[in-house]
Amino acid sequence: MSVDIVELRAFYASPLGLVARRRVAAAVSGLWGSLRGQRVLGLGFAIPFLDPDEGERTLALMPAAQGVVTWPEGQRSSTCLADPLMLPLPDACIDRILLVHALETSESPSELLYEAWRVLTPGGRLIVVAPNRRGLWARMDTTPFGQGQPYSRSQLKRLLRRALFSPEAWTETLYMPPLRNALLIRTAEAWESLGTRLNLPFPGLHVVEAAKQLHRPLLVRQVRRAERFAPVLVPAQVPTR
Repeated sequence: MSVDIVELRAFYASPLGLVARRRVAAAVSGLWGSLRGQRVLGLGFAIPFLDPDEGERTLALMPAAQGVVTWPEGQRSSTCLADPLMLPLPDACIDRILLVHALETSESPSELLYEAWRVLTPGGRLIVVAPNRRGLWARMDTTPFGQGQPYSRSQLKRLLRRALFSPEAWTETLYMPPLRNALLIRTAEAWESLGTRLNLPFPGLHVVEAAKQLHRPLLVRQVRRAERFAPVLVPAQVPTR
């Protein structure tokens, strides 16, 4: 179930949310670099990590169960409510997709990735931000990343490959505990530096970049066959006259 838009906005306005925003934005920027001339789509609640003026066009689609906000402020809105499993976009029209607060709360993660595959251009790239099953951020429900289904690295790889994406770059972030403690927040950069340098096994988030593969097999749905009962003829005596 999607996290409410009010809770998401309150989290990213808090000191802990600002730390998460800086770390995730840095990870996304490190993977994508410049987006000049690119058509960018954010799915879920990706607006804290999007720059509306960087790409050729930037859109943000949010699940109806979550809610929507006007963005960017002071400009013509580039957001709308949408069903993530039936995006109101034509095929192959987007160059970059950023999924945040989307995969872990989706009722059907595979169908969500299939839709992302459909609207991406050939060679388009997808970044998935998802809570790490082994991290503290997935174990505590005090942040939006503690909601929904967390993933291990191997689970994300299998999910992406089944949807015809090729994972090409991987980074992890948010090593600090998700506590609203002033000391922890002030030392957030030290936690990140230590966790990255020592390759600690409990980061809060996976940030993975995957490329769209050009050939997609047809989906074959398994048909459940009901057990069929055939009548059995039992011989009966014919009365004689």
